[in-house]
Amino acid sequence: MPELAEVEYYRKVWDPGLGRRVKEVIFRPHVRCFRECDVKNLRRSLLGRTLKSSESHGKRMLFRFSRDMWLGVHLGMTGKLHLESDRYLPDKHAHFVIVQTKQKLVFSDFRQFGKILLSIGRKAPEWWSNLPPALVSDGFTRDLLRDFLKQHGRSPIKSVLLLQERFPGIGNWMADEILWRARIRPDCMAARINGVKLSHLHSSIGRVCREALDVVATDWKDPPDSWLFNHRWKDGGRCPKTGRPLQRRKIRGRTTCWSPAWQRWPISRSG
Repeated sequence: MPELAEVEYYRKVWDPGLGRRVKEVIFRPHVRCFRECDVKNLRRSLLGRTLKSSESHGKRMLFRFSRDMWLGVHLGMTGKLHLESDRYLPDKHAHFVIVQTKQKLVFSDFRQFGKILLSIGRKAPEWWSNLPPALVSDGFTRDLLRDFLKQHGRSPIKSVLLLQERFPGIGNWMADEILWRARIRPDCMAARINGVKLSHLHSSIGRVCREALDVVATDWKDPPDSWLFNHRWKDGGRCPKTGRPLQRRKIRGRTTCWSPAWQRWPISRSG
């Protein structure tokens, strides 16, 4: 599933469409991606309007068109945005196409868990303005993190970091990276994280998000080998910090990778 940095990368793929008018809209109204969209008015609502700006927030994107029209995109698990020439013929997974002069802006989604949303109004739609603070913003405070961990105190911290209502855009690999940087075991109960470790976790969340945006969202590059990222995907990986073996197992159904030699807090009863 695309995470924060991948979503920002895909948002920028449509940048060549900024300042250009919509000449035609092609879409498949019966696919699941339009389950929350007014498909009867979709084409008419966008036709003739100009794409003015775009932004991403967590796993969502918002595209602003002229005359107070807003298009929301959620990539789901397999969604992608791509830019094609005007000769492009949509395949069966290309569910939404904006036609502009000499180019086409395309949304494709193999598994159809993504969403297309449409809204009209002078301000951004409510579903966008009600999203939690971005993790790289000043609004994501240490106190906000502390209070949320208290609410989910009996859950492993790895599972809590995947809750999108507070950590928009964090997925599996980013959660593992954050905990590795903070040197916290992923099976630690959230209620135990306070004081210095809470500060470490808060700092790690912001740092990993910013660095992922700098690296992945810019050129779709893999992070450097000094990250856990490049060592976590298969059994037999070794910790970039200690050189010791990494451990992999499922926590609440999600495959998790960590370094027992590096992430020693809190000390487990067995060691």
